[in-house]
Amino acid sequence: MAEEPADVRRGRGQALIDLGREDLELFGVSELEERIEGLQAEIARCRAQIDRKRAGLAAADALFSKRD
Repeated sequence: MAEEPADVRRGRGQALIDLGREDLELFGVSELEERIEGLQAEIARCRAQIDRKRAGLAAADALFSKRD
């Protein structure tokens, strides 16, 4: 029996790199507007994650900081 090739895993952040390499000339105006909406939604998702991580760091700092 022949062995099937393993699926290649994309590296972290590779989707964003690939997105940045796409030729925008191939897109219509409405497609570009949809793309911007999707990117803005992803930016909002990233900002929310940053806020959660900062809150977690602040809570850990408060818990483990020396009290004078």
